Amino acid sequence: MNLDEILDPNFRGTVLVVQKDAVLYKKAAGYADLANEIPNTPDTRFASASAGKAFVAVGILQLIERGKLRFEDTLGKILDIELHEIDPEVTVRQLLTHTSGVPDYFDESVMDEYEELWADFPNYKIRHNADLLPLFIDKPMMYPKGEKFQYNNSGYVLLAMILEKVSGMEFDRYLQKNVFDACGMNSTGYFELDRLPARCAANYIYCEETKDYRTNIFSVDAKGTGAGGAFITVDDIVNFWKGLLDHKLLSKRMTDEMLRKQSGNESDGFYGYGFGIIDNEPKRDIVYFQGCDPGVSFVSEYNPDKETVSVLVSNYGDNVWREMGKIRRMV
Repeated sequence: MNLDEILDPNFRGTVLVVQKDAVLYKKAAGYADLANEIPNTPDTRFASASAGKAFVAVGILQLIERGKLRFEDTLGKILDIELHEIDPEVTVRQLLTHTSGVPDYFDESVMDEYEELWADFPNYKIRHNADLLPLFIDKPMMYPKGEKFQYNNSGYVLLAMILEKVSGMEFDRYLQKNVFDACGMNSTGYFELDRLPARCAANYIYCEETKDYRTNIFSVDAKGTGAGGAFITVDDIVNFWKGLLDHKLLSKRMTDEMLRKQSGNESDGFYGYGFGIIDNEPKRDIVYFQGCDPGVSFVSEYNPDKETVSVLVSNYGDNVWREMGKIRRMV
């Protein structure tokens, strides 16, 4: 397969396409460090924004399978925090499926730029899930719980807090032990922007006024939370899919539930638990997870009929979704 003929030659990041255990295409382009012209490589660790919601969903489902949590358990029952106007009867299932109605600290239906959040609240303070509570805990519900599907970042922050409360571990440590290590995701983790380990790419935002690039260190959380922010490699994402589909993380029954339509509709898109679903009738649905932050774009897709996993990530916020569409049509 020669994807070079159809992919944007100006794409910056890494692309990996695997069918069963065969690598169909693998390429890295652009700079991980622009000023020093250090290139991206297949081993570069990239920020992945909201992609981390899939990892949190796996962690929550593991606790459910272990009998430590139930889908119908409620916020008021689990978390010992003041919920103010948030409905204490919101369930774990509603948080997983973006049907909770809890106030979203970054409501993408009314806000355009994530970095707007930090105009009055310094991003360097966001290093734990609870650090995000001041951004939404005093706001009213967006709609009655269970009424509809609306993508919600706060819901997954609350899920990560539930994971911490029930497991007794910081959510990233839980995921490291129970997801990343279990799948051989040896380069993946939640890292602080001022303590990044080796091989992490900087993320770049183009400035129209100055016609150059700045990094996103003042535009995103200092450390990832349940809403997203893990650093990954493309190989680790393939290992994640393998671990999930080989039932190393969850039973077959729970994995099937996770990857089927649980909420959403044709206009807003369909959603499972932590994954988006592309309706693919009469064939089997295509499953994906994705993320987008200033200077960050990520999408990974699994096609069960073709047995292919595709991963695209850019540290310049390039249009990974357009390129994924090209790959999907060719494969």
